[in-house]
Amino acid sequence: MMCEVMPTISEDTALNQRGSQSSSSDPDSHFEQLMVNMLDERDRLLDTLRETQESLGLAQQHLQDVIYDRDSLQRQLTSALPQDYYFLTF
Repeated sequence: MMCEVMPTISEDTALNQRGSQSSSSDPDSHFEQLMVNMLDERDRLLDTLRETQESLGLAQQHLQDVIYDRDSLQRQLTSALPQDYYFLTF
């Protein structure tokens, strides 16, 4: 005996479609999701800002160190070279 099998109907997808239609049409739900997204974005931007400020501080400190080293080397070079050497180069 042979039975004819009907294709299955997924009830989950039908419920999900109806649920998504009702939730997307609900202004309060949409507004709440928008607020959550905005707060998440704000937190992400604040983290990025904090990291960038730390990086800037480190770069400024490194720049000050390099300027100090440059000036120190320039003073050493000036004191080590004979005074006549300056006039000979021009």
